[in-house]
Amino acid sequence: MSEKELRRSMSVFPIGTVMKLTDLSARQIRYYEEQDLIVPMRNEGNRRMYSLTNIDVLLEIKDYLSDGINMAGVKRIYKLQESKEKNREQEMTKMMTDDDVRKILHDEFLAVSGLNTKKPHLFLDQNRIG
Repeated sequence: MSEKELRRSMSVFPIGTVMKLTDLSARQIRYYEEQDLIVPMRNEGNRRMYSLTNIDVLLEIKDYLSDGINMAGVKRIYKLQESKEKNREQEMTKMMTDDDVRKILHDEFLAVSGLNTKKPHLFLDQNRIG
């Protein structure tokens, strides 16, 4: 995680500040939390603390709703985004198998040695010339 992402994910804003920044009521913000659209951290006194990322999501939800998308649609959008992100992470962490590594090494050895078995006619033609 980059430093920028780390700082954006730090939960430092109380709900009052978030209300001012987003122009949402405390009830609306808690409702979006109940819908699992945001997950604020809790401080030692068990008070909700929000990050810049949480605020971005709240503003995005507000935009979706003002564009006429209902709450079910908003939840669906976030589920699809989450699914795409998980797929991207799985592709990035996908490890090559031993067979994949062996095939790559085999192909590299053949290419370097000049014994490429895919073009045997070239080897035979060179023997006829010389």
